[in-house]
Amino acid sequence: MAFCANCGSQVEGRFCARCGAPVAPGSAATGPEVPPPAAPAPAGGLSDNVAAALCYLLTIVTGVLFLVLEPYNKNKLIRFHAFQAIFLGVAWFVAVILLGILTAPLAFLGFYLVWSLSRLVYLAFLVLLVVLMYKAYNNEKWVLPVIGPLAEKQA
Repeated sequence: MAFCANCGSQVEGRFCARCGAPVAPGSAATGPEVPPPAAPAPAGGLSDNVAAALCYLLTIVTGVLFLVLEPYNKNKLIRFHAFQAIFLGVAWFVAVILLGILTAPLAFLGFYLVWSLSRLVYLAFLVLLVVLMYKAYNNEKWVLPVIGPLAEKQA
């Protein structure tokens, strides 16, 4: 039995007896008792904002992974976040090596001072990753100063 989409009463013909609204022949019940159809699942399994946020999880590894996987490598926003994550991972790797080279001569000042300095740099990087993941999850495109424009060109 069909229901009127306008007032919700039962309809037996092509028009609603209560409000006069036309009802398409052979249409399914559309009254208030019928629940709305379920939303279709995303084609790739992950929504765009979740995939963009996951690009930053393991920087280089997840960035390359999202550039290789089929439904995600065609999305410009996900490609931007993947390239920015890769470039950030490479910059972090270079920064760790430079930090080790620069702090080695300072070892005579004490192990605790050098260790504290390196922990602060690691904490800053971790905070940056969390902020980038948060912004990507909220569909915001936050372009980092040096590596962001490079990522935009690659995407």
